[in-house]
Amino acid sequence: MSATSSEFKNGRGLRRLVNALGYSWAGLRHALRHETAIRQELLALAVLVPIAALLPVPALERLLLVLSMMLVLLTEFLNSAIEATIDRISLERHPLSGQAKDLASAAVGVALLMSAACWFVIAGPVAARWLGL
Repeated sequence: MSATSSEFKNGRGLRRLVNALGYSWAGLRHALRHETAIRQELLALAVLVPIAALLPVPALERLLLVLSMMLVLLTEFLNSAIEATIDRISLERHPLSGQAKDLASAAVGVALLMSAACWFVIAGPVAARWLGL
């Protein structure tokens, strides 16, 4: 086995794509069952995507609203993966384990702030007009 290959990375072409889709589906199923934050963010996505679709804004701004929410979800998946990896290594408290988890959590916080800023700047003026402000 070469230094760049792995027994876990097998398949080529369509087989590799099918395997990758299966792993992604398994990860999504696990997240839906065990990760409260991901369920909450998917619920927010389910509510806010239709709202974004109905806003009278240019398509690029609508896309930015949706992608900013998807960025939060993406970051939460990575946060959960980091937490699972740290817990797999050891459940004992260690400063570096705590630091890794805290940094991953901070990344989620930054993504949330980015999404909130997008919604504030793009949807805020529309909401203000609708409310007569």
